[in-house]
Amino acid sequence: MSADSNKRSYKLDFILAAALVTTGLVISGLSLAELRARPPQQLAQATQPLQSTPGAETKPSAPADPVTTGTRPQSVPPEPARPDAEAQKSGAQPVLPPAPAEKSAEPIKQR
Repeated sequence: MSADSNKRSYKLDFILAAALVTTGLVISGLSLAELRARPPQQLAQATQPLQSTPGAETKPSAPADPVTTGTRPQSVPPEPARPDAEAQKSGAQPVLPPAPAEKSAEPIKQR
């Protein structure tokens, strides 16, 4: 490829890039001009504005936050998901359903 051919291809690439940038700037300018020319849009509200209920001044606005100590309560001991056999005989029901049986297939044969 000759030097003259390289210059020509660079010149064509530069002209194409300049045309694309100019087109983008023109479109942006037209869009901004249209936005400035329009009156501001008004939005419709989908729901009615909130109104206070009668007597709201005398009632507290929100319930008080519960006090948490960050420790686990000791009054309720943890229970296992599956009670032992003696507990099941006395009538305790398991919390979780029985686990499904495992499916097994023949071993994969080596080729």
